[in-house]
Amino acid sequence: MNNTEHPINDLMGVTMEKIREMVDVNTIVGTPITCADGATIIPISKVSYGFASGGSDLPAKVEKDLFGGGSGAGISIQPVAFLVILNGEVKLMQLSIDASTPNALINLVPDVMEKISGFMSSRNGKNPKAE
Repeated sequence: MNNTEHPINDLMGVTMEKIREMVDVNTIVGTPITCADGATIIPISKVSYGFASGGSDLPAKVEKDLFGGGSGAGISIQPVAFLVILNGEVKLMQLSIDASTPNALINLVPDVMEKISGFMSSRNGKNPKAE
């Protein structure tokens, strides 16, 4: 530490370095898993983290004699989806769908289009049971 840096800088630096060690790209996009049927599954996770640090300069005759400080961090890793690759097709399998998000609507579009297409086909065929 150089003489112009405050001791809290060291605490924050160590905390951030430890967080960097815990979270890398392989934590978010996991290691691919190959299944017996040829499918490849890649886990996707959501990573949230936070940290805090603080300190107090206590009165002393020499400036760097007394410093009290601390730092801490927390991490949350939550699996959210799996990418499934099979026969050249890629599918995203979400673990939970929040109906209040735009993603839920986007995920419903293919099913809705398929139902509309089926309905239109049955009407064009003039199926008497449908009328």
